[in-house]
Amino acid sequence: MGNLVETNPLKNTTQTIEVPPQRNRVDYLRISLIDRCNFRCQYCMPEGAELDYIRQQDLLTREELLTLLKEVFIPVGFTRFRLTGGEPLIRVDVVEIVQAIATLPQTQDLALTTNGFFLAQKAQTLYDAGLRRINISLDSLEAQTFDFLAGTRGTSRWQQVWDGIQEAYRVGFNPLKLNVVVIPGVNDREVLDLAELTIARNWHVRFIEFMPIGNGELFGDRGWIPSEELRQRIRDRWGLTSGQVTGNGPADVFQIPNAKGTVGFISQMSECFCDRCNRMRLSAEGWLRPCLLNETGQINLKTALRNGIPLTEIRQQVADLLELKPEINYKQRDSGTETGSYSRTMSQIGG
Repeated sequence: MGNLVETNPLKNTTQTIEVPPQRNRVDYLRISLIDRCNFRCQYCMPEGAELDYIRQQDLLTREELLTLLKEVFIPVGFTRFRLTGGEPLIRVDVVEIVQAIATLPQTQDLALTTNGFFLAQKAQTLYDAGLRRINISLDSLEAQTFDFLAGTRGTSRWQQVWDGIQEAYRVGFNPLKLNVVVIPGVNDREVLDLAELTIARNWHVRFIEFMPIGNGELFGDRGWIPSEELRQRIRDRWGLTSGQVTGNGPADVFQIPNAKGTVGFISQMSECFCDRCNRMRLSAEGWLRPCLLNETGQINLKTALRNGIPLTEIRQQVADLLELKPEINYKQRDSGTETGSYSRTMSQIGG
């Protein structure tokens, strides 16, 4: 067991807590700020799915979130944070949250994932608040396909997203990553066009295998395309080498020869990466989830906080869950669900 020394400025005391050893250091927390979104992407919020949105009073407040970060997550070893949703830029205090986390002395990395719709207006403000890394969902370069997947119901939003990407690039976000969920027969024909974006620009395109979380019937006749098949398409066109840059996440990174950016592949369906998983997820209403694909072991931190459970006890619960995480990790086996299907969609989990 390793030790962390914690100072409580309110009590002027120093406490040593034990942090369990990890097969792989878990120091990366994905924080959902809100479950709502102005898009309804089919793989995230399936059409016809009954979504019970969280009431405003049931969301973690900014103060509660910062308390958990300072008094629970950072003391047990979390230093890297990503803000997600739903769509995090919908949250009215997102800039204040970014600034608060960015200025914590223990924060080693802070990133945000967005659909990009509001970026043209907010990119500079977010950058000024201390955000430097951003991921933007861009599932297609064709407006019609993009709008179909985004579920925008007749109102095209592709141009606003593209404008947001351009503004983020102008402002100076680096790396600027584009997330592409590849769906057979829908957008897989664009893989080469999307990969080509990395040649002349320092953009990083991440191809993600479709995951049936809360949407098992969606695209059921098509499934997902193995990342190796996509890599081979790119390899046949330009060649492909192992990338020199690695990130905090599960992407296997490659580079087209002489390209400025990289192409990455997140292969949770075809190539299990559980043994190198370094993250947990905190939902907008305060549920801590140790594994995206396994519902086992979740802790309701918001309820504990509001019920007055001592922070030392909450912290120990999280430390205990960290110790159990290697056994909870999915590893292409059991989803940990009671009915055999996931009880929440991706938007409700926080992605």
